[in-house]
Amino acid sequence: MERRSFLRGAVIGTSAAAFGGTLMRGAAYAAPAQPGAGPYGALGAADANGILLPGGFTSRVIARSGQKVAGTSYTWHNAPDGGACFTDGTGWIYVSNSEINPGGGASAVEFDSSGSITGAYRILANTRTNCAGGRTPWNTWLSCEEVSLGYVYETDPYGVNAAVRRDAMGRFKHEAAAADPVRKVIYLTEDETNGCLYRFIPTTWGNLSSGTLQVLKAGTATSGSFTWANVPDPDGSPTYTRDQVSGAKRFSGGEGCHYANDTVWFTTKGDNRLWQLNLTNNTYELAYDDSLVVGGGAPLTGVDNVTGTSSGDLFVAEDGGNMEICVITPDDVVAPFLRINGQSGSEICGPAFSPDGRRLYFSSQRGTTGSSSGGITYEVTGPFRA
Repeated sequence: MERRSFLRGAVIGTSAAAFGGTLMRGAAYAAPAQPGAGPYGALGAADANGILLPGGFTSRVIARSGQKVAGTSYTWHNAPDGGACFTDGTGWIYVSNSEINPGGGASAVEFDSSGSITGAYRILANTRTNCAGGRTPWNTWLSCEEVSLGYVYETDPYGVNAAVRRDAMGRFKHEAAAADPVRKVIYLTEDETNGCLYRFIPTTWGNLSSGTLQVLKAGTATSGSFTWANVPDPDGSPTYTRDQVSGAKRFSGGEGCHYANDTVWFTTKGDNRLWQLNLTNNTYELAYDDSLVVGGGAPLTGVDNVTGTSSGDLFVAEDGGNMEICVITPDDVVAPFLRINGQSGSEICGPAFSPDGRRLYFSSQRGTTGSSSGGITYEVTGPFRA
């Protein structure tokens, strides 16, 4: 399957393995034929939860900040943010960060095989502004502090083991993490206007207690080759990690990060871009830039968290924008998958699919109130592409 560039006249590389095909060079992005018409069709009218969905999809509220999770005695945290799903016997667990300071931390909701909620509990407490993060192949959740000199905490989504602070992964304004089981590294984004992209190489894969933190080095162009260099002092004091290596590539507000099939996808909110690292040939390039969409009217604005599916689709949540989760397909359709009405003072966070790929979880961080205490966590069920 051929894959076009989303950019007008941009040179795009040739290793989009996550999309199951190659990229064409220099082609222009073409908007969907009708507004809101992506691979799932146009969005319908808002449902009872204020969510516009394609035909065949339904939504339900899983939890609300400050209220008991249905059927449990656990009160859901404020400002829900990054999240992920984990298999739990015949059911699954959805974990969600809390982006408040002080307090922070993360919580989990348990589901049985039918999707009914069976429990909820805290898995991390007394941290700061836990924004995004990432899951590991050994079924732990990396919860990242989005504060200067913030830490990464490795947590147990099953609520059995105590969370552990992973100092070796560096102290900086952490955003998201994505594990690469092939190279046995974890990629880390930094939410600074002049932030960097890092990778952490554990001494032993599966144990994050020690290892080497590296930063990506590249030129100032939007595409080219890259290398990695060791960060001399991961502690980030007195010199910030991003300022320790000459030639470190700068990115404007690193956000979501996702690994699939020798490719790393990550977003930068300062310039509303989706980037990709092609790990087979050590090149980087732009995959999406709303300012370069032909004819204007970019379907995706306010890029934030990103996740993917086995079909090769990327789902990108908007921080603001039109309060949408947009889908980017292997054949270059970029279109809204859902939109939330009446919550313009919020942002969409934590998109994650259940292990069977049939349910999508996400949160509106501030809900209808525009306050951290108004967060709402949702589930969308329907005929997602296999």
